[in-house]
Amino acid sequence: MGRFLLLDLESTLNKGGGYMNKFVFFGGKGGVGKTTSSASYAYQCAQKGMKTLVVSTDPAHSLCDIFETDIGSQMKELRANLYALEIDPEQESMKYIQKIKSNMSKTVSPVIISEIEKQLDAASVSPGSEESAIFDKLIEIINVYGNEFDKIVFDTAPTGHTLRLLSLPELLGGWLDRLLEKRKKALQLLRMASQRVKEAEEKLDSDPIIEILSQRKENLEKARKILIDNKMISFVFVLNAEKLPIEETKKAVKVLEKYQIPANDLVVNKILPESMQDEFWRSRKELETKYLNEIYEVFNGKTIIKVPLLNSDVRVNDIERIAKYFE
Repeated sequence: MGRFLLLDLESTLNKGGGYMNKFVFFGGKGGVGKTTSSASYAYQCAQKGMKTLVVSTDPAHSLCDIFETDIGSQMKELRANLYALEIDPEQESMKYIQKIKSNMSKTVSPVIISEIEKQLDAASVSPGSEESAIFDKLIEIINVYGNEFDKIVFDTAPTGHTLRLLSLPELLGGWLDRLLEKRKKALQLLRMASQRVKEAEEKLDSDPIIEILSQRKENLEKARKILIDNKMISFVFVLNAEKLPIEETKKAVKVLEKYQIPANDLVVNKILPESMQDEFWRSRKELETKYLNEIYEVFNGKTIIKVPLLNSDVRVNDIERIAKYFE
């Protein structure tokens, strides 16, 4: 992931980091260079005077390695105008479950709280719990920091994890609608069965469970509006000119389109030099050219940025040196 630099971007990155929107997600298969791309883009935005936050949602955080400093879950200033944050999935999942327990204590009978808490503890390690917790953190970042920062750049986890994350508003929205409907029906039945009509109506109007579900749904709807707004969000896929990354990117773009999330930019990483003398590398270059042609054909109409291969790891000095290529 850390071996490639953005060095051939003059034609597409000529607006000082401003050609993309306010919220920029860099995604793709593991090891293709998402962190290098997101860090370089964020650094250039900051250099141009934009207050920029770069956020890692990948459990295997690499931002700290590129910038050669500890970052963690508390926002840290790296340079003038440049801030970073690493989302810890396990920590956010624990906070998410704790928040549910806190809300539950106000709405559920103490008699059954202990049993429900056991089920919640089991749920905290179940599939999907971390994605839901991380998505809550993304909502918080978008809603709380959206006005404070000019750019928020997300360095995401490998494709499958990211797609599950971004599809949550659609999936959870319908689920919350059903929960709200069932809760309202239950309270209406209670009101019909109650002899104290006024008290039952007050309970319906101020039900804490409905309040919690409604707030959750409102937050999801806010995030969803941003995710499908092609004037607010840019999703950049990073890939290599090889068969498997291309196939994975095809599927990922289709999934995002299904959820109406715009994906208009691609970074093709690890491009070999033109002058290859060795027979092995000439063969590799021919294969690469074939796949590049396929990329241009399949992703016709999208911005495609070619990224050359370097012979060294990317470190903080490299990020500073390549910032000019985002001008």
